[in-house]
Amino acid sequence: MIDLPEKIRMFEVGPRDGLQNEPVTISTGTKIELVNILSETGLKTIEVGSFVSAKWVPQMADTAEVLDGINKKPGISYPVLTPNLKGFEAAAAAGAREVAIFGAASNAFSKANINCSIDESIERFAPVCEAAHEKEIRVRGYVSCVAGCPYEGEVDPVRVADVAKRIFDLGCYEISLGDTIGVGTPRKVERMIDAVAKHIPLEKLSVHFHDTHGQALANILTALQCGVSGVDSAVCGLGGCPYAHGASGNVATEDVLYMMNGLDIETGVDMDALLKASAFISRALDHPPASKVARALLPEYD
Repeated sequence: MIDLPEKIRMFEVGPRDGLQNEPVTISTGTKIELVNILSETGLKTIEVGSFVSAKWVPQMADTAEVLDGINKKPGISYPVLTPNLKGFEAAAAAGAREVAIFGAASNAFSKANINCSIDESIERFAPVCEAAHEKEIRVRGYVSCVAGCPYEGEVDPVRVADVAKRIFDLGCYEISLGDTIGVGTPRKVERMIDAVAKHIPLEKLSVHFHDTHGQALANILTALQCGVSGVDSAVCGLGGCPYAHGASGNVATEDVLYMMNGLDIETGVDMDALLKASAFISRALDHPPASKVARALLPEYD
């Protein structure tokens, strides 16, 4: 077998990327409780929300209250998304110690998602990174549509690498490469990572896969074989992309953990504790988890 890392960094995005497109309003208390349960699993990073316009993402309108209400455990980071300086200032005022900026490798998707071109988005991010560094707040960068775009189709890995480098050069500690609509396959992922790795060290990369075509775990394994050791995932497989018809949620944290355990890769995450979070949010949303592992191991889905 090709060498795999001895351990990986698991980045939980369920409370933000997972919940932001849920059609029913989720109470602030439910979000706080979900984050608190996830904080007991061994996860070291839990993305709790985003400081974006409530007009466009109403589900995230209470992020300041969530950030204030959670039980922050030592050693765990609770980042939030900030699309611009206004969002960053609100996040900083709410006590955030880590933020994320999010761009795209597709101009069409960038305009649909954040209403500006790639170049304009990076211009917006520069003052965010400058302000964050002044306040000693860490910044992570997302690049969407690294394997394909719902409007432009195939995305050239060279373009992905260019956008990733430009965002990384603003001062991000890490870049998360996102297959936003879940069209990636192992060969596409390998080519994309090879292109990005010419400009950014592999240890500064994470991958963020959606499971629309059932390829997420295979794509994660490919990324690990390429030398990446950071993986984004969402408890229960929550989430989806509102700009891509039929795009299912993020790869499920439980499914990633099951595979990592089977590969003897250290994560520091406890499956039983994670399943408590799965059961909680499944009941709160009144629908079964998308995670196959949760369906297999939770008694109510036997």
